[in-house]
Amino acid sequence: MSVLVGKKAPNFKAQAVINGTEFVTEYSLDQFLGKKSVILFFYPKDFTFVCPTELFAFQEALSEFESRGCAVVACSTDTEQSHWGWLQMPKNMGGIKGVTYPLVADTSKTIAANYGVLAGDYELDENENLCATGPMISYRGLFLIDKNGIVQHQVVNNFPLGRNVKEALRMVDALQHFETNGEVCPANWNKGKDAMKENHDSVADYLAKH
Repeated sequence: MSVLVGKKAPNFKAQAVINGTEFVTEYSLDQFLGKKSVILFFYPKDFTFVCPTELFAFQEALSEFESRGCAVVACSTDTEQSHWGWLQMPKNMGGIKGVTYPLVADTSKTIAANYGVLAGDYELDENENLCATGPMISYRGLFLIDKNGIVQHQVVNNFPLGRNVKEALRMVDALQHFETNGEVCPANWNKGKDAMKENHDSVADYLAKH
């Protein structure tokens, strides 16, 4: 897995479904440059088990992300038709009807590969036939990308481990606090709590109070 923090987020153009029903061609994160930060999160598969709980958790918090000027975008290696079908299925049947943020279709597996979250890889066997060395689906990767297109935070979970959406929101708050106030955010920091300047006097004062 590659570490993308501090680097330009890999660009892509792909099919996507937005607003739960609409197909979009050549969906790209470029539309947010200079305007919004982005939470881009990968999930393994449509019509599975942990994945819908995460997708609904992000939907439930969507207004909180949007109020902070942060877009939420999901991506898996499924087709856009698979995304659309799952989006039409009611929640009580295991579907994700009601999810409105974009679901990107990484059918070429290149987006997941470029972000370092593709679980499998291709190699040649002894007969020079191409074969896969693992499942060609993505781990549960999450990337916080700032308005300049730079990755500021990333976390990657294995398939069985669902993510904490509140932690993703906390990272957005921390990034925005630093951008606005020039203060760094200590361990377990939450919006409204004390932060620090990047100097020894400030950290000494913070530690003395906490």
